[in-house]
Amino acid sequence: MAFSGEGADEIFGGYLTYRANRLAAQVKNLPPGAIKLALQGLRYWPASNEKISLEYKLKRLLQGSLMSPERAHVYWNGTFSDTEIASLMKVALPPGLEEILAGLRARLPGDGLAPFMKFDQEYYLPDDILVKSDRMSMAHAVEVRPPFLDHRIIEFAATLPTNLKMRGSKQKYLLKQLMLSKLPNSVIQRSKVGFDIPTHEWFRGPLRSMLMETLAAAEIEHGDIFRFDTIRQLTHLHMNRSINIGYHLWGLLILFQWMKRWKIQSAPSLTPARQLLQVEQ
Repeated sequence: MAFSGEGADEIFGGYLTYRANRLAAQVKNLPPGAIKLALQGLRYWPASNEKISLEYKLKRLLQGSLMSPERAHVYWNGTFSDTEIASLMKVALPPGLEEILAGLRARLPGDGLAPFMKFDQEYYLPDDILVKSDRMSMAHAVEVRPPFLDHRIIEFAATLPTNLKMRGSKQKYLLKQLMLSKLPNSVIQRSKVGFDIPTHEWFRGPLRSMLMETLAAAEIEHGDIFRFDTIRQLTHLHMNRSINIGYHLWGLLILFQWMKRWKIQSAPSLTPARQLLQVEQ
């Protein structure tokens, strides 16, 4: 058996997305034209090979500040914006996400933090974080228990004021205060680091063939739904290091692999699949 820390971020305010929510609220005070001008300027910032670079975070913050708060919150953890998704699709998407976000919108503004934490407790935690932990632990015969998700701790955390969860740039403030006499300062003050995978380089190296073959097959099967000319262009720019969209391409890879696994069908496209392979040349 092993203990894990799942749930601490969602109930004690540990995610950087919560700080992004606050920063975006301040950026919204600027004229939209100024924000768009800054975004245009960032296009000339050289693409970084870091997994989550300063350039990436600035772009996401500025783009999210042009969205509604509830839409921006899911965008922080997502990849493509609504505009980018529209450029990839030939058909309109069902309004499933909008229906989910309506519940979050109804709780806003609240205290500025609690509605977003509640949303993550309802969706991100059970549908993403706990799923991965459970599947990987069970695959290796390990029983993982998340003590932070004891109902008594969750109920206690729900009674705490926001300033005991986030205080300025300090997150999970109460937990860190409790650990001051038990953990070294290097641990308490350490910046939060997610378990991000190096997709930027994987797709330029060991997973390049897998990506290209998956996209080529998907174009044959789903060319009537997706705009593969746009996908080819984005893939080409990534391979040439003009942009870093490894996470975006990873999302497309997983989506198309899922559609293949469960035999999701649509009318075949007449566009030759080998056009995708030309990106490698």
